[in-house]
Amino acid sequence: MYAIVEIAGQQFKVEKDQKVFVNRLATEEGDAVSFDNVLLLSDGDNVTVGAPAINGAQVGAKVLKHLKGDKVIVFKKKRRKGYRVKNGHRQALTEIVIESIVASGAKPAAKAEKKVEAPKADASQDLSALTVAELRELAKAKDISGFSTMKKAELIAALS
Repeated sequence: MYAIVEIAGQQFKVEKDQKVFVNRLATEEGDAVSFDNVLLLSDGDNVTVGAPAINGAQVGAKVLKHLKGDKVIVFKKKRRKGYRVKNGHRQALTEIVIESIVASGAKPAAKAEKKVEAPKADASQDLSALTVAELRELAKAKDISGFSTMKKAELIAALS
């Protein structure tokens, strides 16, 4: 059984007990991580393709260690100009081992909830904190004529 999963913005073909080097993850060594963005699952002849991801599918992994990759030399040169620049780069990587591939029934990973803004009250609202576009929308809703040419101070005075 194998899966194609998106980890840290890249797609990997993973199997159980496989070690994978991925871009640095913001977790501690030894922690368990789960990836629910599974794009394809294959179990022998049975292939499931997501659109774009498979609901309920999850890949569980354990972080082994954080390390740096091999050095890559970046050399730039312009001939006959005396221009030469040599740079080196070592990519920050995380080594993970795939512990499980769950096809269905996995709980979705907990994501941060978006804050819902309270509806704005017209009477107790501080109009100076609003933008000109928001003030123009309020003026349009109150049927104030000539709001499109007013400046911010004029809009606040008309709405007050």
